[in-house]
Amino acid sequence: MDIHYSPRDRVLLVITYVLLALLVLIVLFPLLYVLLASFLNPNVLLTKGLSLNASDWSITGYEKILGNAAMLKGFLNAILYSTGFALATVVVSVFAAYPLSIEGFVGKKLFMIFFLITMFISGGLIPTYLVVKDLNMLNSIWAIILPGAVSVYNIILARTYFAGIPKELNQAAQIDGATDQRLFFQIILPLSKPIIFVLALYAFVGQWNSYFDAMIYLDNKQLFPLQLVLRSILIQNQVDPGMISDILAQAELKKLSEMIKYSSIVVSSLPLIIMYPFFQKYFEKGVMVGSIK
Repeated sequence: MDIHYSPRDRVLLVITYVLLALLVLIVLFPLLYVLLASFLNPNVLLTKGLSLNASDWSITGYEKILGNAAMLKGFLNAILYSTGFALATVVVSVFAAYPLSIEGFVGKKLFMIFFLITMFISGGLIPTYLVVKDLNMLNSIWAIILPGAVSVYNIILARTYFAGIPKELNQAAQIDGATDQRLFFQIILPLSKPIIFVLALYAFVGQWNSYFDAMIYLDNKQLFPLQLVLRSILIQNQVDPGMISDILAQAELKKLSEMIKYSSIVVSSLPLIIMYPFFQKYFEKGVMVGSIK
C-alpha cells in the first residue's frame, strides 16, 4: 500500500534522514579512522593522513601486539575476568530477584528497601579495599569478580521480568506436583533467557571496559587485564620495550608507538563486536520486558 505524505511531512522526513545520516557519520568516522590508522604505515599516517592506497598499509602494529607476551596475557586475563564476572552477576541477580518476584514472600519489602539503600549509600573505596584485603583476595581473580558481582539495578530488572511471567504457569506446575526447585530450573529459567543474556552482556561489557578495580587490587603484572596494559599505552604513553627493537631511533619509536595504540584499540574491541550479533535477538526483548511491567 502506497503511503502519501503531505509536503510538510516530506520536509520533516528529509530533515530527519539528514540528521540521522549526520549522526551515523559522527559515530562511524572515529571508528573507521582508528581501524584504518591501525593498518597504515606510521610515516604515511603522520605525513599524509589516512590513505586507501594498499602500498601504504602495514600490519606491523598487529605483529607487535600478537608477538608481545604482556598483551596476550592481558587479553586472556580480561576474557577470564569478564566471563567470570558475568557468570557471578547473573547467578546472584537471578537467585536474588526470583524470590522478590513471588507474591506473598515474607519480608520482600524489607529486602527491597535494604537493597535500594545500597544504591544511594556506598561504603567507599577505602572500606571496600580493607574488606578485600581482610578476606585475602588481593592479587587474585576474586578481587576483580566478587566485590562488584551484586548489582541492585540488575536485581530490579530481573525481578520485574520474573513478575511478568504468567502466574498460571506456576499454578499448573504446582498442580502437577512440581517442587519449587523444579519450577525454577525447568520452567522459569528457560523462559528467562532474554533477561539472562541481557544481564550477562551488561556485566561482560562493564567488566571488559573497567580497569580501576584491577589497578587498585592487583600488583602482579601477570594478573593484569588488557585494560591496564592499554592504559599504559594510551594514557601513560608507555609501550612495552619488547614491542620495539632497541635499534630504532627515537623518532621511529614514537611513530611505531602510535601505530601500536590504534592496533591495540581494534584488538581490544573485537570480543564485544563479536558478542553483540549473538545477543541482539535477546537484548531488546529482555530490556523492554524487564524494565516495564
